[in-house]
Amino acid sequence: MELVVYLAGEIHSDWREEIKRLASEKQLPIVFKGPMENHSKSDAIGEDVLGKQPNAVLRDEAASSINNFRTRIWLQRADAVIALFGEDYRQWNTAMDAATAIEAGKPLILIRPEKLHHALKELSNKAQVVVETPAQAIAALSYVFEED
Repeated sequence: MELVVYLAGEIHSDWREEIKRLASEKQLPIVFKGPMENHSKSDAIGEDVLGKQPNAVLRDEAASSINNFRTRIWLQRADAVIALFGEDYRQWNTAMDAATAIEAGKPLILIRPEKLHHALKELSNKAQVVVETPAQAIAALSYVFEED
């Protein structure tokens, strides 16, 4: 069995690479998907597809529609979702993706530091698993593949 796991969260740090490395070390049969990590490409995709927009707001709107299209496809195809809430970046997209996963009935592993417990208590309550580190998230995923 191979799982498709969507990695929801900020695109500015290397947390996804850590998740992929840990899964590879355990030889887990997982395909990881996620948002476009090339920030410039993500911001420009609306104009790349629809052409030059008349202002920055419409440029953002065009890009968000195509980025949301991509996210919806991968979230729907995912067997599970890992959503990381870090301490350094605004997390609006992460919250939206986690809520979408919950509404779609996708199993959710939420990674968040203890100091964000109160801010994320309702979301944490709806996740199947809440952990503080990527290593803990991979440990939870690896349990899915254990036979004994």
